[in-house]
Amino acid sequence: MKGSGKVVCVTGASGYIGSWIVKLLLQRGYTVRATVRDPSNPKKVDHLLQLEGAKERLQLFKADLLEQGSFDSVVQGCHAVFHTASPVTVTAKDPQAELIDPALKGTLNVLNSCVKSTSLERVVLTSSIAAVVYNGRPLTPQVVVDETWFTDPDLRVESVWSPYTLSKTLAENAAWKFVKENNIDMVVINPTMVVGPLLQPELNTTSNTVLNLINGSQTFPNLSFGWINVKDVANAHIQAYEIASASGRYCLSERVIHFSDVVKILRELYPTLPIPDKCGDDNPYDPTYQISKEKAKSLGIEFIPLEVSLAEIVESLKEKKFVNF
Repeated sequence: MKGSGKVVCVTGASGYIGSWIVKLLLQRGYTVRATVRDPSNPKKVDHLLQLEGAKERLQLFKADLLEQGSFDSVVQGCHAVFHTASPVTVTAKDPQAELIDPALKGTLNVLNSCVKSTSLERVVLTSSIAAVVYNGRPLTPQVVVDETWFTDPDLRVESVWSPYTLSKTLAENAAWKFVKENNIDMVVINPTMVVGPLLQPELNTTSNTVLNLINGSQTFPNLSFGWINVKDVANAHIQAYEIASASGRYCLSERVIHFSDVVKILRELYPTLPIPDKCGDDNPYDPTYQISKEKAKSLGIEFIPLEVSLAEIVESLKEKKFVNF
């Protein structure tokens, strides 16, 4: 197995993406050091402990993004660090404390621990498409966004995601500056809206977006987003470590569509569910655009179709009793 004899660290291991990375790493034979804020909380760790290979090769560590040095001992002896830990929320009361500080300071804390590790080969950082697309260039169906785009943090994008957008942009920018100054090999993954099956028992932000659409919401948002399956995202992270020639950033999007088309797919999949058919406002529809797949394909990502991803997340929400039908 590829990961046999290799020790890797996954921060934010109990989260949506982190859990899937842990699962796939264990399947590939890696020994995984998983960091969580509270290893004694069954809601955070039981689903990880039940994974195949966890008994033999999963180690849980307590670590806090805002505590300097709290990742030192975990990272020491690791061959790779997958840094996924960063809050995702659209309802922050205090964006600085809830989003920006954990994303920015947390990333630098983890990278500071990486500098001290003599065994480390590569860091794979989970960023977001939010750190890519908002640079003032108009988004239209003809426009192709690629890895050379960087969000301008001074634009302060007027959208529901703006504090989140800022947190991911500042964190990724700071990370690139830090790794250049400290000679760390880093690859960055920039996923779009992540959907697909949940391993963790708690609802995450993107899953909640889909839950709202099938659970009685009267309207859908006037927004266009890219969408990607969580299994593709997790796989891309591991490929970004295993493929020696991987470098820079990788945007991940199966396709960009407006929410009016998302509800159309959901309606075809689940005709009996109360799926909204009205937009949340009367403005012209937010335009779609394209996100290049070329670089992501070099990681061997084949892109699970969005129809499959949406069906998987709905079935997962049902199985975990977030919705009954």
